[in-house]
Amino acid sequence: MGRQFALLTDSSSDLTEEYLTDHDLLCVNLGFMMNGTTYEGEDGAKMDVRDFYASLRGGSMPTTFQVTPEQAKAHIEPIVSAGRDVLAVVFSSGLSGTANSFVMAAKELSEKYPERKIFVVDSLCASLGEGLLVDYVVKKADSGATIEETRDFAEALKLHICHQFTVDNLFHLKRGGRVSATTAVVGSILKIKPVMHVDDAGHLIAIGKVIGRKKSIAALVEQMELLADLSDDDPIFISHGDCMEDVEYLISLVKAKFGERKFYVNYVGSVIGTHSGPGTLALFFRGKRR
Repeated sequence: MGRQFALLTDSSSDLTEEYLTDHDLLCVNLGFMMNGTTYEGEDGAKMDVRDFYASLRGGSMPTTFQVTPEQAKAHIEPIVSAGRDVLAVVFSSGLSGTANSFVMAAKELSEKYPERKIFVVDSLCASLGEGLLVDYVVKKADSGATIEETRDFAEALKLHICHQFTVDNLFHLKRGGRVSATTAVVGSILKIKPVMHVDDAGHLIAIGKVIGRKKSIAALVEQMELLADLSDDDPIFISHGDCMEDVEYLISLVKAKFGERKFYVNYVGSVIGTHSGPGTLALFFRGKRR
């Protein structure tokens, strides 16, 4: 039957330009500042993600900024003014004010265009966790579901999108207030790697720690074994902070436990990567719970 309304997300979903184009998805960009230059956002400069991670490894310390209500409105209004309804699936309110910006824009535009439906789903997800939720939503919308049915589907599914991840360098989490300075120093010396997830409120939460990189990657799959609720068609998404060898190792471990699957792999984008750092490795899948 095909899609009956417009779908919109933001760049924290870490979906590729190719994916966005192929699936007719509109995307609003968050941005960052580094070394005095504004990147991404609405009109910032472009930077290849590999260059971004090279800059982080070289000591650069970016700062990030969210989508504003004005930016969200500027993307939504041309759609509704042309007579189409809009469903937006956006970055976790537990990590950014972006979701609230979309809600504010939707409220204002709903008053201006009362005949149009404008719904915002706070994904409570991040990176390709948000991207995985969007992927399910795309399939639901393209099956001919109404905008209300698709919104309700997304709301019911979002707390079943599991996020399991680890980082290679605790100092980036320290900058964001996720760990203390002492934890970062001691963890670095002892090669302690955190195992983290995104909870039901959309916050980053530590759920364990192990010594050594390979053990931390194995721990992601151990969590997946506890939580996964997968059919043969359910994809597995993986995002990374410029560490493809670790991605390949993670995929090998997942295949050993779950057999051949559909994998979608992309970089952790610059906005989230600012806070997680190079070497971040994240595994996303549908589960019984988070």
